[in-house]
Amino acid sequence: MSHEHGHDHDHHHDEPPAPGTIDWRHNGVRVIKGDQLDTNTAQTMGMNRAAAIDKARVGAQKIWAGTVSIHANAKTGAHHHGALESVIYVVRGKARMRWGERLEFVAEAEAGDFIFVPPYVPHQEINASTDETLECVLVRSDNEAVVVNLDIEPVEKPEAVAWVDPIHKAP
Repeated sequence: MSHEHGHDHDHHHDEPPAPGTIDWRHNGVRVIKGDQLDTNTAQTMGMNRAAAIDKARVGAQKIWAGTVSIHANAKTGAHHHGALESVIYVVRGKARMRWGERLEFVAEAEAGDFIFVPPYVPHQEINASTDETLECVLVRSDNEAVVVNLDIEPVEKPEAVAWVDPIHKAP
């Protein structure tokens, strides 16, 4: 049985495919150039996301990856990402993360650092710099964006930041 490119069904990869059953030219390694990222993904004011790897772009089944740029001094509202795990790699700038039931915990990360956000953890992203954009690479454990906004009084007040994505429309 041959799997043509674009065939729409899940590949769970529990066992390797039989030799000769997949066209690796069209279903193998993909390189996504930095200037070809898709900005038609979950967005937040003060924060620009761009998808590199997801189901729509490359057929990813279990991960989402892209970039996020957070403007100087920007703070998001409290939210979590459901059952998804998130990894953030700081490329440039300084990130401050707040998390907890009242966002009472805080840690900072800078270029070269990784941040892990477990499922359902209420959190807030903050650019700790007043004059430099925070540039990060983001990887999530599913191929679609999940954002759940929370009604928490944040320790550091968001500055006119609404979470807007395919599920949450602009106010």
